[in-house]
Amino acid sequence: MSLFLEKVVEDGYTSYNITTGGYILVVVLAILAFLGISYFINADGKGKLSVKQLTVSALCLALAFVLSNVKLFKLPMGGSVTVFSMFFITYIGYLYGPRVSLASAFAYGLLQMIVDPYIISVPQLLCDYVLAFTALGLAGFFHNTKFGMYKGYLVGVFGRFVFAVLSGVVFFADYTPEGMSPIGYSVAYNGSYLAAEAVLTIVVLCIPAVRVALNRIKNEALEKGVVKTAQAV
Repeated sequence: MSLFLEKVVEDGYTSYNITTGGYILVVVLAILAFLGISYFINADGKGKLSVKQLTVSALCLALAFVLSNVKLFKLPMGGSVTVFSMFFITYIGYLYGPRVSLASAFAYGLLQMIVDPYIISVPQLLCDYVLAFTALGLAGFFHNTKFGMYKGYLVGVFGRFVFAVLSGVVFFADYTPEGMSPIGYSVAYNGSYLAAEAVLTIVVLCIPAVRVALNRIKNEALEKGVVKTAQAV
């Protein structure tokens, strides 16, 4: 573990910092996860993703990562409301289906470990970063359904919420205020920032101009050639 994580003891609490070797491992795994997307079949079943489609996925992933660092507000013990960062991961699923979205979300979770991670154990690291963010990829299962963009986003956010609550109950129960149950506190704490970002994002997505623009991007990304702006998302 010392090769990838460095133990830190402060005020009686033990946590871990990622070492240089750990950062290298995270970046390599993230790159491999994303490159693995090129072997997946396209959402329409006609073949592997084209260079253009891979580029669109990479741009969405990069945009999500950048926006995740633009925080409207940050809670004291982790968690923050960002500017639509989760949406661009779920949007990959809306474009290309579950296999691509899960791989992209997995890569995104690894990249989140680079920026100010809080690690107390390997299981907690897996729950808070790998599993929680990979859950955003569940959006891909709704790519061919009516209002799939909205449903996929909400399901992806809920998936992340489930793992965040689980982490709070299992790994951070000691922080629960007196008189509250760990699960109730974890639900309230994690629900506050995730729900706030979800509501803000859905409001923006309901703007007609935004909806039409995202439909246009989908048609271009799927290389359909014809823009069907009236299609329901």
